[in-house]
Amino acid sequence: MHSIEELAVLRHPLPEPGTVSPADCYDDACAQILEQRQQDALRLQAAGDGLETDPLLLALEDLKAQKEAVDAQIRRLLAYGREFHGSRPYELKELAYHAGYSVSGVRTAYGEQEIRQVAAQIGREPNRPRRDTAKEER
Repeated sequence: MHSIEELAVLRHPLPEPGTVSPADCYDDACAQILEQRQQDALRLQAAGDGLETDPLLLALEDLKAQKEAVDAQIRRLLAYGREFHGSRPYELKELAYHAGYSVSGVRTAYGEQEIRQVAAQIGREPNRPRRDTAKEER
């Protein structure tokens, strides 16, 4: 197996039997993953050739970018849950548990930038003023 194909296998593992629901979709799920592998290998090959870069390093850079994007989404959702949700924000403990953060990690995970992004995306302002913003207004 060529190293690019091995990278595609590592990036797109087949599901274990019994993990696809409904069970009769297992073959379809495997076929989709095999197609993803083929497309990923072609992209890695083309990018590696075009940039003259090692495909493993390209794959790692790609995953790093995906991780950063997911982290940013989590920060925006935490900001939403604390600053925009209903009349009472979600409790820090509940958000921490579901996001894989500590309570203090939720408190510091997002800031004014994420609050502005959420406000722009959903088209409304936070439900409550931020403490640091409220101090500045005095």
